[in-house]
Amino acid sequence: MWLPFDPADIDGLPESLDYRFWDGEQDFPADPADCAFYVVPYMKSSEISVRPMAEMTSVRVVQTMSAGIDHVQPGLGLLPKGVQLCNARGVHDASTAELTLTLILSSLRGVPDFVRGQDREEWRSGFRPALADKSVLIVGYGSVGAAIEDRLAPFEVARVARVARSARETERGPVHPITALPELLPDADVVVLITPLTEQTKGLAGAGFLARMKDGALLVNVARGGVVDTKALLAELESGRIRAALDVTDPEPLPKGHPLWHAPGVLISPHVGGPTSAFLPRAKRLLVDQFHRFVNREPMRNVVLTTGA
Repeated sequence: MWLPFDPADIDGLPESLDYRFWDGEQDFPADPADCAFYVVPYMKSSEISVRPMAEMTSVRVVQTMSAGIDHVQPGLGLLPKGVQLCNARGVHDASTAELTLTLILSSLRGVPDFVRGQDREEWRSGFRPALADKSVLIVGYGSVGAAIEDRLAPFEVARVARVARSARETERGPVHPITALPELLPDADVVVLITPLTEQTKGLAGAGFLARMKDGALLVNVARGGVVDTKALLAELESGRIRAALDVTDPEPLPKGHPLWHAPGVLISPHVGGPTSAFLPRAKRLLVDQFHRFVNREPMRNVVLTTGA
């Protein structure tokens, strides 16, 4: 069992399994061919994550520590048939939802401008928009999307609209299919992107999507940079028609000199939605549960796909 955390630091792991610590170092901790359960290193590049996969001829489960799986997709074709790929659904809900609210409130209330003013010893008072009475559209209503709505509830928003790949009902109300976006976008003051990056969502927030957003609306991307067409977003930001708060960008990391750094009305955080103090306890609980399921031949949680199926 390959783990990106020291097994001695995880209480409750099944004692019958043989654990090896590997967090992306050049040398493998053992022969990859003997690995049955591969927990992918967290916050490492796709190149590092995929590197041992071609040699993992005995692997049965690949577990990511993120909700997204795009960083391991290049290696899926290298795996034997029947390998289950599991994501970390639920692990990042609290952290990502917290950051989403932070980005929304900071952007609306002008916190970046206050910080710049403090650096220059300038008192920049003035009238700012509130989150209260705003209409919020959550695009990608999974567990993180639901956690974001949980945290929106105390802020007296006017309404929350929810969009996912297909329609369904929840306790809070309907989830609209992604095909309903054209009619929902013009009503939203805040649009939150929290979709996985797939062939269907790549460039989802392109010129047409952005043009349908109302004047003065705020786009918040806590999904993946590739969900947004950067060129189209820059055109809208430079016109001053909409604003954006981005935890992810395309390209990423955003290189020095890129025009997005200094585009008007944009707030950028360096992909920090997941890595907080809330991550490790939740990650450990997930892994303990998954390894016990593996030992007891019980169904894995969060199975995204099975290779060869």
